[in-house]
Amino acid sequence: MELDVKQLRFGLVEIKALEFEMSIQENITREEISHRGGGVELDLSGFGYEDEYLSAYQNYLGGGMRGAVANSCTVEDWEMDERLVRLASELCEYYDERLYELELVDEYNEETTGRLVSYPGL
Repeated sequence: MELDVKQLRFGLVEIKALEFEMSIQENITREEISHRGGGVELDLSGFGYEDEYLSAYQNYLGGGMRGAVANSCTVEDWEMDERLVRLASELCEYYDERLYELELVDEYNEETTGRLVSYPGL
């Protein structure tokens, strides 16, 4: 049986993505999700950042609408670290998946990309 190089590379990418997802799930320290938003917190120690945390969260805007999913991190200037930015994106995807699993997505909140993260006030 001959192995196709493209299939082999794609398979490795799938395995790496699965390992990445599994390591995110294994390092979640807090998860609070409701119809009014919430968040998940990831302990970054397992990713080489000792005693640091990354979170994905979503605020309630009012009127049944939730804001865009955003990230927060205890690492200073984390947005300049390519690995942390990738982890933040993956954590947002994990949060979105959990919303669907918990059946908290309705017609007002199917697409929150582009919404404000929080209500700016008056």
